[in-house]
Amino acid sequence: MSKITIEHNPSEERLKELGVASWEIWEKEVSKFPIDFDETECAYLLEGEILVTPASGEPVLVKAGDLVAFHAGLDSQWEVVKPLRKHYSYDFPNGI
Repeated sequence: MSKITIEHNPSEERLKELGVASWEIWEKEVSKFPIDFDETECAYLLEGEILVTPASGEPVLVKAGDLVAFHAGLDSQWEVVKPLRKHYSYDFPNGI
């Protein structure tokens, strides 16, 4: 299984089903940093773009409107290309 799964432009029904509106919000300015996931994080990008490069893989572009799961065990380098604002949750250990 890939360590990053993306659902582009999910429907409003899908977002409601997952309860995305009630998830916490995180914001980050343009920057670069490493991030390792001990547990699976699911996120919905409200604004911005991030280039996520897994330790053993090709870069993945995640942008506003994407519903994404960063699976447990992912070691990565993040580059916030455009200021980031996202909902996030750890309530889905197997991803979305």
